[in-house]
Amino acid sequence: MPSFNYILTVGLEVHVQLTSKSKMFCGCPVTYGSDPNTNVCPVCLGFPGALPVLNRGAIGGTLLTGLMLNCKINPVSKWDRKNYFYPDMPKDYQLSQYDLPLCVGGGVPLYDHAYPKDAQKKIHSPGKVVKLDRIHLEEDVAKSTHHAKTSSIDFNRAGTPLMEIVSEPDLESGDEAVAFLGSLRQILIYGGVSDADMEKGQMRCDVNISLRPREKRELGAKVELKNLNSISAVRRAIHYEESRQASELDRGIAQKQSTRRWDDDRGESTLMRSKEDAHDYRYFPEPDLLPVDTREILAEVSPMVPELPHDKLKRFEEEYQVSTYDASVLSGDPELANYFEQGCKNTRHAKKLANWVINNTLAVLNEQGMAISEFAISPEKLAQLVDLLEDEKITGSQAKEVFLKMAASGRKAEELIAEMSFEPMANDGVVEQLCDRVITENPGPVDEIRGGNGKAIGFLVGQVIKLSQGSANPKSVSGALKRKLGIS
Repeated sequence: MPSFNYILTVGLEVHVQLTSKSKMFCGCPVTYGSDPNTNVCPVCLGFPGALPVLNRGAIGGTLLTGLMLNCKINPVSKWDRKNYFYPDMPKDYQLSQYDLPLCVGGGVPLYDHAYPKDAQKKIHSPGKVVKLDRIHLEEDVAKSTHHAKTSSIDFNRAGTPLMEIVSEPDLESGDEAVAFLGSLRQILIYGGVSDADMEKGQMRCDVNISLRPREKRELGAKVELKNLNSISAVRRAIHYEESRQASELDRGIAQKQSTRRWDDDRGESTLMRSKEDAHDYRYFPEPDLLPVDTREILAEVSPMVPELPHDKLKRFEEEYQVSTYDASVLSGDPELANYFEQGCKNTRHAKKLANWVINNTLAVLNEQGMAISEFAISPEKLAQLVDLLEDEKITGSQAKEVFLKMAASGRKAEELIAEMSFEPMANDGVVEQLCDRVITENPGPVDEIRGGNGKAIGFLVGQVIKLSQGSANPKSVSGALKRKLGIS
């Protein structure tokens, strides 16, 4: 359990593989799932004398990210050698950026729906924007796989454009870290700069954690956690490390700046090494690359800044009169948001369409593991189904049957309705008779309704629908019952 004697401070270093057809400093293709060590050349293998050539598109993607996150763009940026020995970096240095990164400052807004489900009703700082320190560009390293007695290295990933987004120590809990990563991922996808798929290694995260006594303002010793391969692992790791450090501090064991490895299977961290500082990496300017004048590329990408999720959410609320929750779900993915808006162009019932997209369409997509772009029902066809239901051409239960057949075939609602030979909808006279019968047979719920419990009318509506064998329209039934019971 977290200790109340200390204040937790968290900073994140998020590494994002940019969407790019070629690597950062060579022309080797960037693909996922290729045979090991097939997308390589002398540059990304670190052969002596091989010279790097800049990937202009990767620089543009980083600048676009900076604009989306309200960063300051440095007019001139340069490249540096970050020297260290790792088996997955044969040059013994990494091409990165030190004192003149592409972007500085800015922040990531924490979306309410990006918090863990169990934390969304108790958000400590609603509307918080986590401050960023910088965004810089570098090359990714190779992928090491450790076996029982040996290790193998795949250099296909080496040299892939890697954007590092470094936050200030501005997070206060594992829940905020989850929201940061979820919100950042949405923004990156909106901008088209990365798919940010953690399962494919396209987004990875190191976590810096420190605890300090509540009466002190100076941050405690920074402990960096590595090997975090999912957003849920980040939350678990922060909770564990907070408890571990608090327990040691309570016993008088001072914390030292260090790097620890997170073992998600065991749910614990282990010491790797004492943490290096910047001078340990012996940064110096890369002699084979000139500084970059960012102004021309910035002018190219500035018009590409999209409407971001938080702006789209507010617009959906205002323009389509949907709830905040519905707007957050619909704006959470750009393709889903576009699907919804295309549908809205073909119906007068935007709120009803939103319900069908969220409750029915997403259920099918999740069940079948498909993207909205693969869904058989076009937004225009779904809008037509909603109109048929709202115009009382079919009942709700009939609409659900039609929807499932549309999802399987992609056919229009009108065609399927004609083939399915539904019972005709109950007319007003039948509905009136059934309402009278249900009111007579259910004195208890009737007394509740007349006593002020308006929600109890749902039970009576259900009874009428049941007696009509699904052919009565719930809206008509509810109206008739309210009229007969003298309630508004």
